[in-house]
This record gives sequence, structure tokens and C-alpha cells, in this order.
Amino acid sequence: MSSLLLLTNALEPSAQVLPALGLLLHQVRVAPAEGPALIDTPSADAVLVDGRRDLPQVRSLCQLLRSTGPGCPLLLIVTEGGLAAVTADWGIDDVLLDTAGPAEVEARLRLALGRRQITDDSPMEIRTGDLSVDEATYSAKLKGRVLDLTFKEFELLKYLAQHPGRVFTRAQLLQEVWGYDYFGGTRTVDVHVRRLRAKLGPEHESLIGTVRNVGYRFVTPEKSDRSGTGGSRSGGAGREETTKTESSHPKTEESDETSPHSATEVAAEA
Repeated sequence: MSSLLLLTNALEPSAQVLPALGLLLHQVRVAPAEGPALIDTPSADAVLVDGRRDLPQVRSLCQLLRSTGPGCPLLLIVTEGGLAAVTADWGIDDVLLDTAGPAEVEARLRLALGRRQITDDSPMEIRTGDLSVDEATYSAKLKGRVLDLTFKEFELLKYLAQHPGRVFTRAQLLQEVWGYDYFGGTRTVDVHVRRLRAKLGPEHESLIGTVRNVGYRFVTPEKSDRSGTGGSRSGGAGREETTKTESSHPKTEESDETSPHSATEVAAEA
């Protein structure tokens, strides 16, 4: 039997929000669908959010819960029509239809709790060469030296390091790191990449590679070393590609920091 916390603003019993709960043996506590409600509420094995109505507000609540880290699986209860609005950036672990039967609800709870246990047992630190990114403490170190990164710089570095070698367009990075609610232009990604490279220093700035006319990728240290030695034609080509890309848009990047949009974009990261 698990302890469940149901966040809802509906003036009805939990069995009316998700009827299957009334047929299961889990202990269910009900609290208002507000972030501050978690402060005075005892911890739970899983949090259920009533998303049958007012989806924009529920989405913001889910993102708030995920960012503050409730430390347990987060499941969203929606109607069949609400499924179309749910995307990965909501930050939830799973979705439950309000018409789901007790067997399905039990299975999804069991799987969500099991996945969270596996995640909790896995390391929270990403290590690649001299760079280490600690998700638990929101800190990044280079050769043991702590990098002075803003929140968005850290999130960008972490996201790239989590997917080494994979190329992301500026629009993809803007969506994954800044979120759907951000209305700034994709040039803010260039600004943050340039700042990250400056803080990584000349020796390690090549960890963030540029793919011309596409976007950016995280380059593993082994690839960086090969390109730096020039011992292979592919390595030299990789370095040449990044160099040409960086130098091919000097005026554009320069205008980013002086354009009227840059102040808005820079302010948004704070």
C-alpha cells in the first residue's frame, strides 16, 4: 500500500476525481492544486495532479512541482480530450485517464515508483574528461574548479553533456532548455553558447562544437583530442568545421549583444 497525494481544486472526494482510487487500498490525502500546499503536507510515495480542467494552470503547476523536486513520481489525471495537450515539457512521469480502471492505475503507479527507484540509485553526476556536471548541486567543475555559471548556462551545458555527439538545432535547444513559454529568438542560444565557451576557457571551449547551418553538439574529450592533434584527417576536418562556423557569422553574433532583443533574452535567463 502506497501513500498518495492528490492535488485538486475540485470540491469532490478523490474517488470522484479518479474512481479507480476508491477500489484500491492506497492511502490518499487531498490537498489544493497549489505549489505552496506541499510545504505543509507530509511526504508521499506519489503525487497525483487533477488535470481534468484548466490545463494551462495545471501545466504550470506540474512544471513547478518538477523544478522544486517533490522527490516522488508525478502523475497527471486527464480526460481523453486533454491528452492532446500533454507534452514532455510538463515534467510528469506518467498520465492517467480519469476513466482508467483499478488494474491500470495500480500498474502505472507500480511502474512509476519502480522507475523512480532506479533513477534514485543512479549517479546524479555527469563526467566526461575534465568536466563534471552535478545535477544534485547544480554545479559544474572543470579540473576540480567550480565554473561560475548562470542557471540557464548550467542547464544548457547539462543538456548537451547528457547527449554527447547529438546535434541540436537552436530551436530544439530553445525548446528543451528555455521551454515553450519563452518568446525570445533563437539567437539567445548563440549568446549563451559563446558565454559557456568563454567560461570553459581556450583549452576546453571545443567541448561545445558547432555544426554549420544546423546547431550545436557536445564533443567528447576523445574527439576533441584527436582534432587538436591533427593526427587524422577527420579530426582536422572537425576542427576546421567549427572554426569556419564560428568565423562565418562575426557580424551576426556581434549584433546579438547589441540588438534590442539581447537585453530581453539576457534578462530572461535570470
